[in-house]
Amino acid sequence: MPSLFAQIDRLLPRNLQYKLILLVTGLLALLVIMIGALFSDFTSNILLHQIGDKSVVLARSVALNPIVRQGLAAGNPAGIQELTEEVRGVTGTEFIVVADRQGIRYSHPDPQRIGQTFIGGDFERAVLGETYVSRAMGTLGPSLRGFVPVRGEDGEVLGFVAVGYLLRDIEVEVRGQQKEILGYVAVVLIFGVLGAIVIAKGLKAAIFGLEPHAIAALFQERNAIIGAIREGVVAVDGAGRLTLVNQAARGYLGRSREEDLRARPLTEICPCPELERALAGGKQMLDQEMPMAGRTMVVNILPLDQEGAASGAVASFRPKDELDRLMRELSQMQQYSELVRAQTHEYSNKLHTIAGLIQIGAHHEALDLILTEASGYQELIRTLAKAVPDPVVAGIIVGKFNRARELKVDFRLDPESTFADLPVQLEREHLVTVLGNLLDNAFEAVREAGGEGRVRLYLTDLGPDLIVEVEDSGRGVSPEVADRLFEKGVSTHRNVGRGMGLYLLRRALDAIGGEITFARGELGGALFTVIIPKYKHVGVRKDDRQA
Repeated sequence: MPSLFAQIDRLLPRNLQYKLILLVTGLLALLVIMIGALFSDFTSNILLHQIGDKSVVLARSVALNPIVRQGLAAGNPAGIQELTEEVRGVTGTEFIVVADRQGIRYSHPDPQRIGQTFIGGDFERAVLGETYVSRAMGTLGPSLRGFVPVRGEDGEVLGFVAVGYLLRDIEVEVRGQQKEILGYVAVVLIFGVLGAIVIAKGLKAAIFGLEPHAIAALFQERNAIIGAIREGVVAVDGAGRLTLVNQAARGYLGRSREEDLRARPLTEICPCPELERALAGGKQMLDQEMPMAGRTMVVNILPLDQEGAASGAVASFRPKDELDRLMRELSQMQQYSELVRAQTHEYSNKLHTIAGLIQIGAHHEALDLILTEASGYQELIRTLAKAVPDPVVAGIIVGKFNRARELKVDFRLDPESTFADLPVQLEREHLVTVLGNLLDNAFEAVREAGGEGRVRLYLTDLGPDLIVEVEDSGRGVSPEVADRLFEKGVSTHRNVGRGMGLYLLRRALDAIGGEITFARGELGGALFTVIIPKYKHVGVRKDDRQA
């Protein structure tokens, strides 16, 4: 059977619109023809039944006539022929025959057949007193005839009356009824074809003119794309029931890959009041932070409109901590690229200067320059070796030292610094974010202030906290932004596009439980102080572990 359907499908045109027209028209034609045939047969049966009933009624009225009853009782056909012919002429029947119990005719449309035996062999039941309709071959041809017994005063059967209609005349009337039915069938088919065309065009427009194979390809592509998206994606209809949940969303919401979530209310799988209100509101929402499944998510919502009415919405979301991690990684990459650029530029200038001094014979000046450069780095390296043994923290300080030299900023690491007692569980990338953004902010501040810029860094791990102090000789923190300094997009600098460094720093401190304050420093600019608990993420203090 499937192969038969496949062969039929191959015979149909590939165009969906024409295929729908042919299928709907063919199905409608088959249905209408079958109904027409059944109705025609039904009409024919009804007509035969009505004619049979009519013949019985007419035969009963003739059988009750006194002339017929008296004639059969006396065996005298006088008056019966005239009566039956008069009734036949009035009613339009083909024949009315009155006969006795032996079937001898007392009347007939052909007077010469009176006195002969009734032909057809179907009158025995009437002689026995039964009223019925029969089909048989008579002297006038095949006929439909009704039989009614004629009874005397004492109820005895004296004979019978047969009223008949020729079948050929009945068939002529039936064909007339069938032609009328065929006319109705033709009208229905015409309207059906027009309706099929309208339906096919409407369906084609509703699916944007796409063919079934194109729709199937788009569906597969959509599933592949949605499955490949790392963001959680959910779609709901106008009643708030889920129509789509991708694998990333299942993971974020703690649902298994096999669980069927379609048609279930969003509130059942994710009790997120803010998301529910946003989806129900039918308004577009971009990059909004919402609590979902115990985490803070960055949510985007796009309503679905159908003919001007809201029919659902699509929401995509991703944990905010993942986005923050990407932002930190991007910031670190930017810092690394700046470091490489600064080192390249600085060393290029130094090498060109040394080469020029050697070429002009100023060997002592070249040697002094080399020793000066080496002593600056050596002093920093010696200090870091004792004070900051952690390579990640030391690396960011060396990088910022090179950046400061490129910017002509006097950057000093306090020789009293010590930063050796760093907890193993403390994430180094957060320390890098804190140090990098504080120093970059200080460099920018002294450059804008002009003059001889100075930046001082002090690190200490004495006590239960790590303390980082960054002081600069800039203008300090403006009172206008002091209350909003750590918000996203707020900056004390004039450059457009700033305001991310201190925001990321604040996020990093929130992750490790740190605090930050700022005040006016001794150098005249801002003094930022960061306090980070050492053992917040360890569970026990270091001294307790050693004991």
